[in-house]
Amino acid sequence: MRTELPGGERLRLLEESDADELYALTDANRAHLEPWLPWVPGTHAPRDTLEFIRATRKQFAADDGMQLAIVDRGGAIAGIAGLHRIDWQNRATTIGYWLGAAHEGRGVMTEAVRALVDYAFGERDLHRVEISAAVDNARSRAIPERLGFREEGVRRDAERHGARYLDLVVYAMLAPDWPGR
Repeated sequence: MRTELPGGERLRLLEESDADELYALTDANRAHLEPWLPWVPGTHAPRDTLEFIRATRKQFAADDGMQLAIVDRGGAIAGIAGLHRIDWQNRATTIGYWLGAAHEGRGVMTEAVRALVDYAFGERDLHRVEISAAVDNARSRAIPERLGFREEGVRRDAERHGARYLDLVVYAMLAPDWPGR
C-alpha cells in the first residue's frame, strides 16, 4: 500500500532498509514517546527496529494488519501508522500511530488515520475500527475526535508501562457511520 496524503506526505510499507532511519527517529524522540508507548524502552538498537520491520512484513503477508511509514515531503520517515491486527471473524481492527515531535501540529496524523480508515472500510470491507489512547494523551485523543469517532468508554489500567498502568479511552467508528463511504 502506498498512499499520497493531502499535504504531500505519503504512507508506504516499511522496508528493512528503513531500520536505521526509523531507529534514529525513535531514539531522537524517546522522551516524547516513552510516556505513551510501552515498547519504546525496549528499543535499544537498530537491530530491534529491524526485527519490528520484519515482523510487520510477516503481518502484512499473512493479511493480519499492516504498519506503514509516514514519509514527509522530503522523503524522511516522520512516524508510523497502521492496523494492529485484523479480526476477520468480526471484521474489525484497531489503529495505532505515532509521530516524531517535529512533525506534529500540521494535520499529518489526522490525514494518515483518515487514509487507514478509508482503506479498512473500503478495500478491506471491515465493519469496525477502534482507536485507544491514554486518557492524558490529548494529542493522540484529538485524532479520533477530529475524525468523528465515538468515545465508548475508558478501560482502566489497560496498558502497562513499566511499573505503572495507563487508563485508555476507547473510540470506535462503524462502517455505516464513516463519512467517507
